[in-house]
Amino acid sequence: MRTSARLMHVKGGIVLKKLLGEERRQQLLAMLKTATNPIKGTDLAKESGVSRQVIVGDMTLLKARNEPILATSQGYVYIKKSTTTHVFERQIACVHAPDDAREELYTLVDSGVVVKNVTVEHPVYGELTASIMVANRHEVDLFIARVEETGASYLSELTDGIHLHLIAATSSDYIETAIAGMRRKGFLADEN
Repeated sequence: MRTSARLMHVKGGIVLKKLLGEERRQQLLAMLKTATNPIKGTDLAKESGVSRQVIVGDMTLLKARNEPILATSQGYVYIKKSTTTHVFERQIACVHAPDDAREELYTLVDSGVVVKNVTVEHPVYGELTASIMVANRHEVDLFIARVEETGASYLSELTDGIHLHLIAATSSDYIETAIAGMRRKGFLADEN
């Protein structure tokens, strides 16, 4: 009898925890859907009264349910259907020193493109891709500040500065302008 009551209590605790977790995930989803800017995991954790690691787990569960959540360097973003669709995309091969990352990203966003991600070819792990999602100088500055404040390395440091960026724009002219700017500054890998 005691075992049964204990199991029932344990089961009750699990159900209660899951319910609280599900309520929290629904709250997080609502916050992301209404946000106009990315929300950092630490901010979501404070708002929800849980640790950042719990938020990471919640985001993983929501993504597993096919919620269009993207983890960027600026925070979590809910990908909404946009009226501004970036119908033109191109992957470009780049090379530069870590100190040139800001100038490279400025060159791209000043041309009217969104820098969606960075990819490197690692000798052990193969292709490694990370989301960047910057579209203007302010977002570039936030990205660079995050790298600097965390002491993180750029993925391109794994490959002597060689990397790919997926860029997107509403017009192929913006992409061509971005490539021309990268060429002028010597940031295109195929021309070095």
